[in-house]
Amino acid sequence: MEILKASLPDAEQILALQKQAYYSEAELNNDFSIPPLTQALEQLRTEFDVKEILKVVHNGELVGSGQVKLENGTALIGRIIVRPDLWGQGIGSRILYALESVFSNAKRFELFTGAQSVKNIAFYKRHGYIEYKEAHLGKTKVIFLEKFASARQIVA
Repeated sequence: MEILKASLPDAEQILALQKQAYYSEAELNNDFSIPPLTQALEQLRTEFDVKEILKVVHNGELVGSGQVKLENGTALIGRIIVRPDLWGQGIGSRILYALESVFSNAKRFELFTGAQSVKNIAFYKRHGYIEYKEAHLGKTKVIFLEKFASARQIVA
């Protein structure tokens, strides 16, 4: 299994996997209008200009991805996805660590997930993130979590 920098030719596969992976998030939060499900291919392509996008390749197949960008010393992490049939095998942890490593000089790491996504929240807390605010994005209530560089842990 390799985690590599994604490029524009990967966008179509990443988008298809993103829609597959986020379907359960939409079900949990009863909101099928969330951006990961409604994003168009051209929108994803433009994100390559402003974010570092990583991909996970296993046996020649794209099985995961994640995005990160740095703003004012904070690494904003998003769209961590793993092919659903591979959930629970540590791929998400590897992606999260790789995304944190892209901007290892960041003072803080931030991400969010749906408030009903109990497993996601527990996953992020296991990796040292703490809840710090709630908000609504469209119809979905989301929980923002943060971790300061001083609390960063290496998870194998």
